[in-house]
Amino acid sequence: MSAVEAAVSALQAGGLIHLPTETVYGLGARADDPEAVIKVFEAKGRPRFNPLIVHVADTALAERIGVFDDRALALAKAFWPGPLTLVVPVRDAGLACDLARAGLDSVALRMPAHAMALDILRDFGGGVVAPSANRSGRPSPTTQADAFEETGAFVQASPDGGDCPVGVESTVVSLLNEARYLRAGAVTRQQVEAVIGSLAADEVEGHRSPGRLTLHYAPDAPVKINIDMPSAGAAYLAFGPAAHAGPVIQLSAGRDLHEAAANLFRALREADRLKPSVIEIAPIPDEGIGEAINDRIRRAAGFVG
Repeated sequence: MSAVEAAVSALQAGGLIHLPTETVYGLGARADDPEAVIKVFEAKGRPRFNPLIVHVADTALAERIGVFDDRALALAKAFWPGPLTLVVPVRDAGLACDLARAGLDSVALRMPAHAMALDILRDFGGGVVAPSANRSGRPSPTTQADAFEETGAFVQASPDGGDCPVGVESTVVSLLNEARYLRAGAVTRQQVEAVIGSLAADEVEGHRSPGRLTLHYAPDAPVKINIDMPSAGAAYLAFGPAAHAGPVIQLSAGRDLHEAAANLFRALREADRLKPSVIEIAPIPDEGIGEAINDRIRRAAGFVG
């Protein structure tokens, strides 16, 4: 089996791979499977569910996942494949799951300029999230050896695509309302402006960019956390058996943290659609992926520090 075939097989099975790109080596998982995406956060040791970049092999798939206006099409034509990520409204949330998007109604998309990466993506046929393959807080790897040293214990395939010629993460541009330059990279602000005109200041939508997290999807109803006994009128997000006269939405009846993480954003939306006076959430163990769940629900409750 070739390195590309091994990587595709691992993705199809819901496993992790190292994805060589021109920027840095990524830690790849299929974007449509929350159970696969959870493994990325666990491997990186990230304490938060950050929005992740979805890598694609062509603009046709990108346009199936996200909504491309004239600006997005112009930038894709000018810089794809290449080190530019575009943040656009999500079109098909089934192709980029809630965990990949941090519960947002937008999605970050990129077509890498790397032959092996494109072969893997093309043969896989779907989007692949691939944040840098380092443990959280450590330098991003630009060689296969460094990627393997960082997260090799977590991957099912680690193809060697050579050294990364760019060596820094991709530029991120938001095209939600005004165009904004959210993260600097090899594609400069001036190059982007030469294609679509002046860019707005970037402060407002920094939370939609990988590496710039402040907030995620937040319900309209107030949120209370660590609630064992839900109050009357509350929509209750349970973790295990629950006795409540009002609506109960299970994160995991069997108290499985992976299942709870996969269900989190769906459960928040489902609770919010009920228009309750308050959404109350059961205590979640602060261990393993539970740390990321607790970070997310604290933010939903307004604790964003």
